[in-house]
Parts: sequence; structure tokens; C-alpha cells
Amino acid sequence: MNTNYGFLTVELLIGFFALLVVTKLLGKTQITQLTPFDFISALVLGELVGNAIYDKEIHVTYVLYAIFVWTVLISTIEKITQKFKRSRNVLEGKPTIVIRNGQLDYQALQSNKLDLNQLQHLLRDKDIFSLKDVQYAILEANGSVSVMKADRAATPTKEDLNIPKTSSYLPMSVILDGEWVEDNLKEINWTKDQILNELNKAGIPNIRRVLYAEWNGSLPLHIQKYD
Repeated sequence: MNTNYGFLTVELLIGFFALLVVTKLLGKTQITQLTPFDFISALVLGELVGNAIYDKEIHVTYVLYAIFVWTVLISTIEKITQKFKRSRNVLEGKPTIVIRNGQLDYQALQSNKLDLNQLQHLLRDKDIFSLKDVQYAILEANGSVSVMKADRAATPTKEDLNIPKTSSYLPMSVILDGEWVEDNLKEINWTKDQILNELNKAGIPNIRRVLYAEWNGSLPLHIQKYD
């Protein structure tokens, strides 16, 4: 029994780290942009790895071989789609306009097996609750919907409202759970003494009392204490 548990642990560890390496090699788009081909590949790989782990007659080498072949297939498909544009429509799918100039394209909905209830759900994910607020809607290859709102429903910009432009900064956490976030301090080019000075102004003598502190380009810092 102990041997079986040990062997299973080894297989799980090898499979885990092998998949981690594969994910790094293939890039983030394999996670964030799951196309139909990627979905099928993931199912096949999961089946292979699952069988390899729980079937006593299959060894660790089978797991690694399955992952290796899958990686080669995905990499090959990626190279093909990069080199031959016509193959992208077949292997990755293509975007389809389902609302054009405020009008539903019924043929496009039918060809993509998308009913109105599904479309409404996808639009609600974009905070759109009425079809009349949509100028264009594009069904992407990964199943999500990209929307261009109608003029009357679009959010006005500062330029539209004649508001002077201001500098924008990416908010950075400088203290997390009572500890310094060193990388972010370097990114914003602030010293610990500067942060401590701001904490003192807020009546906080020690960073250990700070649950979260954030810099967003202006003062004061956004500070949340434990108590």
C-alpha cells in the first residue's frame, strides 16, 4: 500500500511540473484565450494523464511521453496558424459580427449556434442589459463577446466633457500583511523612509500594524490597518 502511495505521489509530482513547464513554453494565451482546439487538446491531455496516474500498468514514462506529444502538437499548430493565415479559421475559429449597426444578424447567430438567451447573458457580462444599447457585437473565437456601445449608451470621455487631462498611474501595493513589497518600492522609486513618513502622518508607528498600503501616484497613501 505504501509503495502504491509513493508511486502515485511521484507520478503526480512529475505530471504537475511537466505541465507547468509546458504552460510556460506555450505562453499565457493558452490559458486566457481558450479556442475550441485548445479545449479539445486539454480534454485529451487530461484523459491521458489521468489514465497514466491511476492505471498500474502504465509507467511514469507514459505520462511524460503523452505530455511531450501534446506539446509538440500544440506547438506545431501554433506555427501553422502563424505562417498560414487561412488555417486560423479552421483551427482557431474566427470572430463573427452578431449585431451590426444595432441590428441582430440572425444568420450569424444560427451559424454559430448562439440563441438570444445566450447572447443576452454574454452582454450582461459586459454590463449591457438592453440590445438597443449595442452598436456592434462580435462573437470571438473563444466564445466571449466584444461590444461597441451605441453613442447614447457609451461612457463619455474626458475629452467629450472638456475635462483637462491628468497623469495616470498604476496603483502599487507597498505593504502587504505588515511586510514591505520590495519590487513595487523599486518600481515607484520610493524609499522605505518616505513610506514610513507617510505612516507616521497617519499615526501609524510600525508597518506591522498595516494590513495593506497602496500608492497610486498621489498622497496620502491608501492605508488599511489590521484593527
